[in-house]
Amino acid sequence: MNQSVVIKGNRYGISVFLDPQADFETLLREVTERFKESSRFFRGAKMALSLEGKKLSDEQQREMADAITKSGQVEILCILDQDEEKERLYQAAIERRQQDEKSNVGRFYKGTLRNGQVLESEGSVVILGDVNPGAKVIAVGNVIVLGALKGTACAGITGNDKVFIAALEMEPTQLRIGNALGRGGDAKEKRKKQQPKPMIAFSGDGGIYVEELRRDVLQDIPLE
Repeated sequence: MNQSVVIKGNRYGISVFLDPQADFETLLREVTERFKESSRFFRGAKMALSLEGKKLSDEQQREMADAITKSGQVEILCILDQDEEKERLYQAAIERRQQDEKSNVGRFYKGTLRNGQVLESEGSVVILGDVNPGAKVIAVGNVIVLGALKGTACAGITGNDKVFIAALEMEPTQLRIGNALGRGGDAKEKRKKQQPKPMIAFSGDGGIYVEELRRDVLQDIPLE
């Protein structure tokens, strides 16, 4: 049986051959079905994509990539031109993206996180607003709240305890730094509670300490 879509893979990405004679909607439907059927093989993968055979507009390429991302549960890092040397450029594209990710130290979020909202970051995150009770911030790196932290904040979720959580007003429901957990009233405060002021939480001796945010404190905290 003739197929209008043929999928081939290598270590760095996938090539999808599209029948030049088939209309775009038919190809999009078949690509969606094919990747949905194979999602258990692709799930969670990060790869480059090459669309071959049929000439597609930029918008059609984006639609095709979105369909593959959703149905195959993969992350498409980039779409390669059809006339490029495939595997070498697959590798180069992946390595460039990985390098970009390593150099990306964090993200910014502007606004208030309300009850039920969750903000996640693969690096550090700076929130220009409040984190209300019932809201949650999860980061691989540091968490900095330029407002009131009254919800839950988790920093270093991959196990890194050399990170910190800082806020202009520190009244969290729960804190997590690396593998150390602490509730708002459980954190080992080194100072008596005063009027709201910038505070920083960090891990030490298996627990979480909260200290007034000062230059000398930053110098003493064992951060990477």
